[in-house]
Amino acid sequence: MSAFERYLTLWVAVCIVVGIALGHLLPGVFQAIGAAEIAKVNIPVATLIWLMIIPMLVKIDFQSLSGVGRHWRGIGVTLFINWAIKPFSMALLGWLFVGWLFRPLLPADQIDSYIAGLIILAAAPCTAMVFVWSNLTRGDPLFTLSQVALNDAIMIVGFAPIVGLLLGLSAITVPWATLTLSVVLYIVVPVIVAQMLRKYLKVGESSSGLDRFLAKVQPISLVALLATLVLLFGFQGEQIIAQPTIIALLAVPILIQVYFNAGLAYLLNRLSGEKHCVAGPSALIGASNFFELAVAAAISLFGFQSGAALATVVGVLIEVPVMLSVVWIVNRSKGWYEAAPAVAKGSLSKSA
Repeated sequence: MSAFERYLTLWVAVCIVVGIALGHLLPGVFQAIGAAEIAKVNIPVATLIWLMIIPMLVKIDFQSLSGVGRHWRGIGVTLFINWAIKPFSMALLGWLFVGWLFRPLLPADQIDSYIAGLIILAAAPCTAMVFVWSNLTRGDPLFTLSQVALNDAIMIVGFAPIVGLLLGLSAITVPWATLTLSVVLYIVVPVIVAQMLRKYLKVGESSSGLDRFLAKVQPISLVALLATLVLLFGFQGEQIIAQPTIIALLAVPILIQVYFNAGLAYLLNRLSGEKHCVAGPSALIGASNFFELAVAAAISLFGFQSGAALATVVGVLIEVPVMLSVVWIVNRSKGWYEAAPAVAKGSLSKSA
């Protein structure tokens, strides 16, 4: 992991302080940035989001989809968790904690918006950081790459319907035109641009040009993430200062859903007899979120100052320490995992 990735939580905390301070010192600047919109799309934020997302998507090789059948059990488990369990479990946890248990402690006019942000956060499986988590668990790189590529392909057609369905069930008005535009701007366009760049930069079997490009744009991507967070907290500063417990309360359903989905994926892989090097990344992909996309979608749908935008940023805040704890659990439990009869039988049949 790079220094930035290792200390992401610290950088987010710094952005909270800097953003709140700048929001109070330069309110006119932030208002001007917030007003720079075309068709409800904030141009500065859209630019920052593209700078974040496109370098991540350049790493994805969609040709790896030809290998999805190699670990069909792990692929099946991860797809089940990502698309049939995680968004719905997060919606349930949002209704339970934000809509009921924590309702007296949160601003009444933002309750629905907080729930919407949690749903948006859970509806997008992680794309970039998953490669870090997979490496730390000694995961199968082909499985990780093919699973991420498959999830990205599904996101193009599945993100908007799932978000729209769950927001509708939450009695939250769905701005379908804005949601569709968000999918086009923050999923479809970046995927097309990224794959065109990848094709241009990778000549034959050589990836040296691609590697040089990624090395150059990675710092830009990280700076764009930090700048976006500063803007968000600049707009959210008054609300956070008035009720600093909001972040802690919103973190509760996110933490529960991470451990629940990671544990369920890990257990289902064990029961199916999948190898540990697949089960580890499967659990991590099943639990983590594409928070860059979630932040962009929340801003587009509900605005800078919305509870939805803040809820997605809380996901960024706790991403690294929580996922590192899942990595630790997966690594420490390898002996227990491989003691399962189904796993042992599968290993013996492969060796034979």
